[in-house]
Amino acid sequence: MNDFEGLVAVITGGASGIGAATATQLLARGASVAVLDRTYSAVTRTGVLEVPCDVADDDSTRAAIDTVAGALGSIDILVNNAGIGASGDVTQNDDGEWQRVLSVNVIGIARMTRAALPLLLRSSQASIVNTCSALANVGVPQRALYSASKGAVQSLTLAMAADYVQQGIRVNGVTPGTADTPWVRRLLDQAPDAEAAATALRARQPLGRLVTADEVAFAIAYLASPLAASTTGTMLAVDGGMTALRVGEGRPVGQMPIR
Repeated sequence: MNDFEGLVAVITGGASGIGAATATQLLARGASVAVLDRTYSAVTRTGVLEVPCDVADDDSTRAAIDTVAGALGSIDILVNNAGIGASGDVTQNDDGEWQRVLSVNVIGIARMTRAALPLLLRSSQASIVNTCSALANVGVPQRALYSASKGAVQSLTLAMAADYVQQGIRVNGVTPGTADTPWVRRLLDQAPDAEAAATALRARQPLGRLVTADEVAFAIAYLASPLAASTTGTMLAVDGGMTALRVGEGRPVGQMPIR
């Protein structure tokens, strides 16, 4: 596919996980790709512009967008993917941690979007995709702060879609389930029983496994593509059925699917 031919895409949090997979997907489909992140591995990816950026800092965000514009000339697609995690109930994260997570996960989208907006408004194929989470719609234990931030991302995505639809900018979001990413692996490494924790994460998704970064990247590419020109204000679930399905209810344990 070459549906992104001639378009410039900016992906925050693009050094690893879902962001890196999205960069690979869009590059393969013809886009010029800039990834923005705080740090990068020693291995440089061919064909991808790597720009240092901290979405929690307004000056850093604006400088990164200026760098992309200077190097690639325009911006057509913005993927607001940068995010950080948090564990615990409401008693286990102090005010400083709440401010830190919300600054990255929520306000970071606002910072990046307002910096890129003048360039997006010049594009005839402008699209913004925000990475949300299934936890915006499903309550799970020990994720109070993270879930609150992703609930805000979902609401922000819909508000942005309404704000910019008449200006020719489509805004959508993806809501992944638990994905096999470096952050989740670090979370499992910190668990008292890593294998039991991994089993629990897999079990809460009806498909019986974690979502892959490539699967989420494919959904982001769909929403960003000019081929989806009538899609805006949509939250696309890539969650293994976590949000909508209750396949275990009313079924004897012996009939439960095993994967």
